[in-house]
Amino acid sequence: MKILVTGGLGFIGSHTVVELQEKGFEVVIVDDLSNSTIEVMEGITAITGKRPIFEKLDLKEKDKVEDFFRRHKDIVGVIHFAASKAVGESVEKPLLYYENNINTLVYMLKSVLNLDASNFIFSSSCTVYGQADTMPITESAPIKPAESPYGNTKQIGEEIIQDTCKVYSEFKAIALRYFNPIGAHPSANIGELPIGVPQNLVPFITQTAAGIRQQLSVFGNDYPTPDGTCIRDYIHVVDLAKAHVVALQRLLENKNTSNFEVFNLGTGKGSSVLEAIEAFEKVSGEKLNYTFAPRRPGDVIQAYADTSKANEVLGWKAKSTLDDAMLSAWNWEKKVSNI
Repeated sequence: MKILVTGGLGFIGSHTVVELQEKGFEVVIVDDLSNSTIEVMEGITAITGKRPIFEKLDLKEKDKVEDFFRRHKDIVGVIHFAASKAVGESVEKPLLYYENNINTLVYMLKSVLNLDASNFIFSSSCTVYGQADTMPITESAPIKPAESPYGNTKQIGEEIIQDTCKVYSEFKAIALRYFNPIGAHPSANIGELPIGVPQNLVPFITQTAAGIRQQLSVFGNDYPTPDGTCIRDYIHVVDLAKAHVVALQRLLENKNTSNFEVFNLGTGKGSSVLEAIEAFEKVSGEKLNYTFAPRRPGDVIQAYADTSKANEVLGWKAKSTLDDAMLSAWNWEKKVSNI
């Protein structure tokens, strides 16, 4: 069965491609290489022994999207990762985020509806909850006004998909709301490799330890949390990737109970930024140079998942610890930085 993975050379996308290929799926990757490199293909191939089909394509180009789907009518499922994804950057460049994340989704859905099989997995985010009132966050938590344009694009994206599901009964979709993906494949052949200055915590940690960055800034130490820093649910990217395959199989096997379903993906445990730093220092043996900086616009105080729905309905559970994820991220960094 042929599966399209948009943004398939990105961090989560590449790990999901590996899991799909190891389950026997034929994978077609579409990526514009705006925040990834073609070298990721070598890592995927080294792990799985199979090279996926790849097309460089900017999903903002509607005509090229339509042409792609005309040439790949036998696709039976789509996992849609392609999007801009940094909270801080989205505050500074809102229109870039709305064009990249909303327009491309609409073009994709219009083409997917022409396929014989319309099975769609949407890469959503816990940012759709805004600052939730209670922890852990369940799927029934209110969708509050987003704290950032990035979070808003995920809320709007889910609404667009839900509206599509109401009109087209043959269209089936699952939105996976991730908490904070970190880590790398245990082979160290693929991992998180942002282009330019990292926008996420863990690659900034590893690059600081590797000497690429002079100092790590911890944004805010005056939050109403035990140590004053933000709390997040850090999930190993391989655990996250496996959940995508399980969700896709649910749609392919018609096990879904409605044609739009939502699942939280996390560990169910919240860790502060300082606890994440301590975990890295423990597993790496490296002492991090960090300082406290003012709060960053768009950041919520705390967010960690109630994962019982994914555990029970999908039969999926995160297995790796924060230490496991940090060690894999460090092994990846050492490889790419030739340490």
